[in-house]
Amino acid sequence: MRETRTTEFKERITNTFLKTVSAFSNYDGGEIFFGIDDNGKVKGLSDVKQACLDIENKINDSITPQPDYTLELQNDDRTIKLTVKSGMQKPYLYKSKAYKRNDTATIEVDTLELSRLILEGKNIRFEELRCEEQDLTFDTLCQKLKECIQIETFNQDTLKTLNLYNSTIGYNNAAGILADKNHFPGIDMVKFGENISVIHKRATFDHISILEVYEKTAEVFKDYYEYEEIQGTDRKKIEKIPEAAFREAIANALIHRAWDMDSQIKVSMFDDRIEIISPGGLPSGITEDEYLSGKLSALRNRNLANVFYRLGFVEIFGTGITRIKQLYKEGLMQPDFEVSENTIKIVLPVFEKNLNLTEDERILYKILSRTMLKS
Repeated sequence: MRETRTTEFKERITNTFLKTVSAFSNYDGGEIFFGIDDNGKVKGLSDVKQACLDIENKINDSITPQPDYTLELQNDDRTIKLTVKSGMQKPYLYKSKAYKRNDTATIEVDTLELSRLILEGKNIRFEELRCEEQDLTFDTLCQKLKECIQIETFNQDTLKTLNLYNSTIGYNNAAGILADKNHFPGIDMVKFGENISVIHKRATFDHISILEVYEKTAEVFKDYYEYEEIQGTDRKKIEKIPEAAFREAIANALIHRAWDMDSQIKVSMFDDRIEIISPGGLPSGITEDEYLSGKLSALRNRNLANVFYRLGFVEIFGTGITRIKQLYKEGLMQPDFEVSENTIKIVLPVFEKNLNLTEDERILYKILSRTMLKS
């Protein structure tokens, strides 16, 4: 057994464990084992019953609000397991400070993280907050609603139905992100040559409706990854990378990114692949395995996702990763997904059809393709 992001060892009972109680309560929960040293070696406690009382008193006297935890005495080896659950009343503070886990270390959260915890504790999302700008227009949204779902009447009631406006706060941040002009970051696209020192094209789409960002990004994609091939008297469109997969990846980046970060989505285009990096890691309540398997959907921006869903830009909520994988089902090279604390990266390789390979050869090629994409 070793320390992880959700497991910590304490040989003795000192106040330092209280920072980790704050961290576990604020995020994904975890376990602290007392009587075990940093290397995972059992040392035991001299009096487990008294130690248990000490732990309980320290938590109750020092952490606000009261965290959700249980204590379990292991009499055989004289250790104690403290299990801390992720709390509903965030932020959980120790000496007026909130903490989080950074791998196996416990650190104080920054101002942005603290504001997120406060909103989460109030069950409020950033997209629901009042937008700084209230003089907004929605020509692009109006046009898309007419084109895609034949809504002819566009007014304030339409915006209320889409949860973009209410009489108390006016336009929220989701409305601002969808407005024709806004202060929010967009997408930076770069087409590289034989290496990253050679730039063939750069296109930046900022401070406009994300619906327009979505379409403009797709137009640049077509310039480099689609062409026509003459077959007899017919012209056939060839996609070097499935356009549907690219659109799905861009839509997911736009509606699932952290909009409280002043960072653009980065799209790096190479001859053999496209890399899409969106700001913000996974939202609270979903693990990396759940995200990659497509088994669970936790929406960071529910209102934005709802608009994209109504317009037909995405299918069922939370199925983006699964759909991208399905579009590459017959491909030799497979898409790659990387999750870090502050970013999510999707790599879409050039599509080559999987012909005349055995099942074992196909599995081996997929493993090699992932290695090649990461190199």
